[in-house]
Amino acid sequence: MGSFIALTLNGFREARRNRVTLIVAIFALSLLLSSSLVVEVTVGVFDRVITDMGLGSMSLMLVLLTIFLSSGLISREIERRTIFLMVSKPLSRGAFLVGRLFGNMLTVTVLLLAMAALFFLLLGFYAVPITPAHLAAVGMLWFELWVLSGVGFLMSSFSHHQTVSAFVTVSVYVAGNLSSDIYFLARKSKSDALQALGEAVYYVLPNLSRFNYRPQASYAAAVSSSQLLSDMAYGAAYTAVLVSLAVLLFNRRDFR
Repeated sequence: MGSFIALTLNGFREARRNRVTLIVAIFALSLLLSSSLVVEVTVGVFDRVITDMGLGSMSLMLVLLTIFLSSGLISREIERRTIFLMVSKPLSRGAFLVGRLFGNMLTVTVLLLAMAALFFLLLGFYAVPITPAHLAAVGMLWFELWVLSGVGFLMSSFSHHQTVSAFVTVSVYVAGNLSSDIYFLARKSKSDALQALGEAVYYVLPNLSRFNYRPQASYAAAVSSSQLLSDMAYGAAYTAVLVSLAVLLFNRRDFR
């Protein structure tokens, strides 16, 4: 357990050396600029606009960071030749991979909390009420980042190139957000092959739209606790499957 925690913290420190904290500064600057641009808008519309901008920019920055960190995990270790030192230690390959995952997610979580704090401070400054939907939107973004990190780690466990892993992860992100639309469009098709393809995309790829609570936050809509718990369980289960597959493939990988 001590080695696992050390590996996790090492991944967190490594991410800090890559100056990922600059993302928080960029986010804060984007919030200030966006708020100054829309401050003259009427109150009702302003609440929605500042919420959309804040949550949207937070999501975009953290999604890109998560894809970058997770997709290049093993390739960076191979380039630095540190992977051979790691796999030769008593720590199992699975524990090494999961430790790296937790290290990356610790980095992302700290940044998410910092961005959320800045976002809520801005809402308070403009007297925009913070609703349960705002909290749900931030919390479900965290689960979405776990799923994306799992996809990136799965690709990184057997792919030799970070570019390929990142491309596939971005593709999964786009398709995952459109999976419901793809499914309904495929159902309207007269082709059995297209219907089968649409169903495969819907059931195999992660349905990332389940984690998008930004519309509810923008319109201060009520959030169902049962739906929230269901989406949390879905995210946790999907991530567990992805990490299990990543560990299985990583254990079979030959680094010679």
